[in-house]
Amino acid sequence: MKQFHNFIDGEFAATGNTFDKRTPITNAVIGQVHEAGQAEVDAAVAAARAALKGEWGRMPVTRRVELLYAVADEINRRFDDFLAAELADTGKPHSLASHIDIPRGAANFKVFADIIKNVPTESFEMTTPDGGTAISYALRSPVGVVGVVCPWNLPLLLMTWKVGPALACGNTVIVKPSEETPATATLLGEVMNAVGIPKGVYNVVHGFGPGSAGEYLTRHPGVNAITFTGETRTGEAIMAAAAKGVRPVSFELGGKNAGVVFADADFDKAVAGIMRSAFENCGQVCLGTERVYVQRPIFDKFVAALAAKAAALKIGPPDMPGVGLGPLISAEHKAKVLSYYAKAKAEGATVVTGGGEPDMPAELKDGHWVQPTIWTGLPESAAVIREEIFGPCCHIAPFDTVDEAIALANATDYGLATTVWTQNLSTAHRMAREIEVGLCWINSWFLRDLRTAFGGSKASGIGREGGVHSLEFYTELRNVMVKL
Repeated sequence: MKQFHNFIDGEFAATGNTFDKRTPITNAVIGQVHEAGQAEVDAAVAAARAALKGEWGRMPVTRRVELLYAVADEINRRFDDFLAAELADTGKPHSLASHIDIPRGAANFKVFADIIKNVPTESFEMTTPDGGTAISYALRSPVGVVGVVCPWNLPLLLMTWKVGPALACGNTVIVKPSEETPATATLLGEVMNAVGIPKGVYNVVHGFGPGSAGEYLTRHPGVNAITFTGETRTGEAIMAAAAKGVRPVSFELGGKNAGVVFADADFDKAVAGIMRSAFENCGQVCLGTERVYVQRPIFDKFVAALAAKAAALKIGPPDMPGVGLGPLISAEHKAKVLSYYAKAKAEGATVVTGGGEPDMPAELKDGHWVQPTIWTGLPESAAVIREEIFGPCCHIAPFDTVDEAIALANATDYGLATTVWTQNLSTAHRMAREIEVGLCWINSWFLRDLRTAFGGSKASGIGREGGVHSLEFYTELRNVMVKL
């Protein structure tokens, strides 16, 4: 039985409490996760604080950059190990993890190593009141020990999206991966040791939220900043914990993202784009599209085309040839998604395709499988239009004018992302300006330049990461004034 230990001060540590790690493919137990208690979190914080005062804290940026490049290279050298770990944890299609999760997980270290090496700080020359000259400049100093609380949908990618810039800026980190996906964060400890990252720089504590590792970490006075990706309610709890000590937070939270398709869009590309944004990773993507608005002249044609593609998705485990849809992450999440499928029917939705559980072979019947689902005909007040589901589903509604499309897209408490499909340049720019989101894709989806700002508006988050914006969170600027 695979053991997932905590990684503290460069050593893998067992605890007296363990919980089962089940694969979402069959619901079978595939490992034991060692839950961190208060003592383990205290030890991780102590190790991280000691590393700040030790070799890591004194290390020049050029050496840090070399080590982070080595981390990325070692992840790529052990690509198959990370891929196997990610697939066992999530059950997602092999093609998705091998083309996005693992390559991006490694790339995050190199991208932010380059950014910290090349982005300058400010410098000014001024005349002093006595007629002399002074020069002021800024120094970046690490914020300190960073608590990194990670989600289960893109475990390695979203964890290294935070760990990469945190380490590049000279911080130390304590990672709390989701209890559903402990494998790649644990495996990364082996990589850190292999390339010579000093002890205490990278730590991992396993467990749950309230009354477990998550709460102990976010409430710990020795943690200087907290970065979190996950649902909005959890973000609210972490923000309350971070208020004690006035510690900064960076949150990428929930979404109820709109996709907008205009009649002048390239029809086939728009269908393919919404197909990805609604159903990729079994709909378990914070940037995914659960509300689709299609201009009336092409509405019926679009619904039929998207439904045909969704119904044709091959559902199965990662090693199945041609698989396009894996399982949901857990039995609990499956029950949540199916409850929304039932709500949609109860509220009078037209179920265009899906709406339940697929027929699976006997060896897979206990896995967390649901059908890709499309609804039409619901009012904007319906639960499946207002509330984040995080499953392979979307509701499609018609609209007539640009003004109406903007109003529909903005009629939500969330503001994470949108995808707009049109060949009219003026319409595209207007939609980008007026839809209240942190990310707007025009004629694309999930296309990312890692140098650009990433984050949500309204209830979808606080702050921005990516590029120089990550440096602003993971460092503190110190002004130095020198009178000549």
